[in-house]
Amino acid sequence: MLRRAVELFNRRGYDATSMGDLAKELGLTKPAIYHHFRSKEELLEAALDDALDELTAVVEEAAQSTEGASAYERLREVVRRSVEVLAAHQPSVTLLLRVRGNSPIELAALDRRRRLDERLAELVADAAAEGALRDDMPPALVSRLLFGMVNSLVEWYRADGTFTPATVADAIAAVAFDGLTNNDENDN
Repeated sequence: MLRRAVELFNRRGYDATSMGDLAKELGLTKPAIYHHFRSKEELLEAALDDALDELTAVVEEAAQSTEGASAYERLREVVRRSVEVLAAHQPSVTLLLRVRGNSPIELAALDRRRRLDERLAELVADAAAEGALRDDMPPALVSRLLFGMVNSLVEWYRADGTFTPATVADAIAAVAFDGLTNNDENDN
């Protein structure tokens, strides 16, 4: 039910979708939907949580880890795992990226996104302090650019397409952290 609601919200827009529309889409009555979800807002909240919960866990794990991997390695892993999370939850992430703060639920989701950006920026700053990243760019900007590359996947990535999530994750990490130059040619 949630998956179909997210698909409908993405297709028609959350605000333009009524519970009647959803009931029709599912072939159910509105009371049948209300048996599982108290309101359209509760459906939205569940969808946004689906988009944010795993990503939050990935970022928090990397930000809090102080043993073993360097900040740079943890940052690179966050980027890779973010791609995998997006691929696994693409419809919900698409919906998340379309919310504008029109309700308390949307505002809460936007606040969670801001906190993720802040945590990632802290990891960027730590990697720069280690000397693994250049330190002439604001960490908050780098964080937004990294998430921006990952989030752009909602526009073109298809699970049944040419590229696996691992291939895309490797490519984004390589572009973000290694650039596009051919290091063999630069050595000459």
